Amino acid sequence: MNTQTDTVVSSPASSMSTAVILAAGRGTRMKSERPKVMHPLAGQPMLRYLIDNAAQVFDRIVVVVGPGMEDVATLAAPHAVVVQHDRLGTGHAARQAEEAFGTGDVAVLYGDNPLITSGTMRALLERKRRDDTALALLAMEPADPGRYGRVVMQDDQVTRIVEWADANDQERAIGLCNAGVLCASAGDFRRWLSEIRNDNAQGEYYLGDVVACAVADGGRVRAVVAPEDELRGINSRAELAMAEACVQARLRQAVMAAGTTLIAPDTVFLCADTVLEPDTVVHPHVVFGPGVHIRRGTEIHAFSHVEGAVVGPDASIGPYARLRPGSDVGEGARVGNFVEIKATTLGAGAKASHLTYLGNATVGSGANIGAGTITCNYDGVFKHQTEIGADSFIGSDSVLVAPVRVGDGVITAAGSVITQDVPDGAMAFGRARQSNRDGYAQAFRQKLKNKKEQG
Repeated sequence: MNTQTDTVVSSPASSMSTAVILAAGRGTRMKSERPKVMHPLAGQPMLRYLIDNAAQVFDRIVVVVGPGMEDVATLAAPHAVVVQHDRLGTGHAARQAEEAFGTGDVAVLYGDNPLITSGTMRALLERKRRDDTALALLAMEPADPGRYGRVVMQDDQVTRIVEWADANDQERAIGLCNAGVLCASAGDFRRWLSEIRNDNAQGEYYLGDVVACAVADGGRVRAVVAPEDELRGINSRAELAMAEACVQARLRQAVMAAGTTLIAPDTVFLCADTVLEPDTVVHPHVVFGPGVHIRRGTEIHAFSHVEGAVVGPDASIGPYARLRPGSDVGEGARVGNFVEIKATTLGAGAKASHLTYLGNATVGSGANIGAGTITCNYDGVFKHQTEIGADSFIGSDSVLVAPVRVGDGVITAAGSVITQDVPDGAMAFGRARQSNRDGYAQAFRQKLKNKKEQG
């Protein structure tokens, strides 16, 4: 497949840039059957971040996947995909994409290093394109260099990359570390990839060996230093959690910059596609799942969970509310504490203030849903619809057995079970007639006491 990206930059064919994303990793250290790059960050696969950012910088994208990774190939579409049938190292993976290199500059990125911003990618490409640079690479200065490979510099040029295991004490003291991302012209990349060897303990072809090839050629190798948080690799569940924290910090900063108030930002969890319009307020311990749009002026109170929902404007949610997929909460409506709604439209100004479940329902504007109300939407096989009209009052502990229509301006008596349609303006009683037996409470207690004493 050689499908162009949707964001092709107009430029001569000779200067077309290509991003090659290596995404064939199996996630062995994550103890998972899911491909590593499909593990989610803020609700979307980590590979999605890298593709979206690369598409803002490079003219085309090629994704290298492993055999049987149809889900990764589907995610990569409409970009070109090639398969690395034998996993023989990162250098070997890059070779699989050689036919798609073109004649311009090529950057090789890693699918499990998804947090690199478009700005850093652009800086890498620009570094390659000036000062006769043969090879540009990304480097970082982590707080704890640990076992990262070290970047050895002379003046402003990289002379070599030394792996921690092979480094002496002086080299281990170097704070500049290799992130593994490289950018060179297509012709140079092809030549250097053909020169690397697999005479190492793993018997693999390492992409990092391209640096030594470039230096041996007499080419200038230069480093672009990027923030550590952008260059985090993800090889374990612990590293996935650290990357999630980085993504959440970015998302929180973005929504606050756009006009949302987060009372306690570190306790709010967002998805990559969460939309919070200006003048929304989010209280502590709120979780947003995928597909949420909160309109201007809405307030989300503490300990609420919102997923697949559109809310507001000027609505109020929670505390302790759950909005499930298909929820549409209208202007000025209220979903109160311990209320769950699913596949339900709540009209403007409608209220479900507490202890209620509304599933597969339409609630008209101005309606008031009393505490303990439930819509019985599921018969064990099919889901059925409940319709509640505008300005209706549903008494506490009402059970609405779908399919059923409650008209406009209706009142249902508290404790009613509504199984038939209620016409506009009617009052519905759906409960058994009460019967009182004078003096029987004391006799009943005595009867129970006698039974207990008898055995």
